[in-house]
Amino acid sequence: MATSIEKSSPYTLSTNTMPATLIQPSFVSASLHFFSPPSDGSSPFVDISVPELKRNYEEKTHVVQIENLRGNESSVSLDTAGFQFYNEPAKHKSFKNDEEIKREYYPESIELIKKLTGASRVVLFDHTTRRRRPGVSGADPSNRQPAAMVHGDQTARAARNRVLRHLPESESGELLKHRYQIINLWRPISHPAYDWPLALADYRSVDAEKGLTPVAFFHPGREENRETMGVSYNPALKFKYLRGMTPDEIVLIKCYDSKDDGSVSIMTPHTAFEDPTTPADALFRESIELRALVFYDD
Repeated sequence: MATSIEKSSPYTLSTNTMPATLIQPSFVSASLHFFSPPSDGSSPFVDISVPELKRNYEEKTHVVQIENLRGNESSVSLDTAGFQFYNEPAKHKSFKNDEEIKREYYPESIELIKKLTGASRVVLFDHTTRRRRPGVSGADPSNRQPAAMVHGDQTARAARNRVLRHLPESESGELLKHRYQIINLWRPISHPAYDWPLALADYRSVDAEKGLTPVAFFHPGREENRETMGVSYNPALKFKYLRGMTPDEIVLIKCYDSKDDGSVSIMTPHTAFEDPTTPADALFRESIELRALVFYDD
């Protein structure tokens, strides 16, 4: 299975800058925001159904070293680190209309996920486009901004509920007897993502027993509530990123895996972060993430 990515690219930072084949730093130091549990011992929650985002937990900021995997992309994979990079230009290019995205981008992405995972079935249930605009609230569902706190997208209960919600009862029961995953397919759109890129924690450095906390997530217009995973700071966490990802490059991010026997990664803590090496004329980040239910026959 090929995972390497060519270094050369036709994309540029802006209309008058050098191509995205700049000298690459091996590591960067950056501030990341981590979950800190409620001081009163109550169950943590975040509520974006109200005009102002409400939550009962705090966040703590720590400066961490983040390794740039440019040129060493094949050192990580879905089942080892919990994420995997790949070069696959999209046929769909505009990413401006939700119905066009579903009609044109979904089918090619389903085939890509199948190719990279060996899954027998892939169901895309959601997507989010993010166009960073300084000063815009990240809680505004019509202007989704990069998520700047280390988190996991799903818990085991939330993942199971996703299957039950998006598939008919006649199918879900049998599918839940086999291995299933939730995987995000993340791609920059329009231009390279030098601005506020993704940092991903290698699952092999995650203390799943102590560092992960389910967080209730209340969302407007949803009958059922979600759970996400709060990630506490641990100096052992090893964060990676791929500097200057282009629209031809994707990263698969494992959000959940029902194969919990310890042989594979089961989730990936991740966050957007402010890269101190971002070129001054880099365009604001624009990206799309697809969320997929991924099923296997075994």
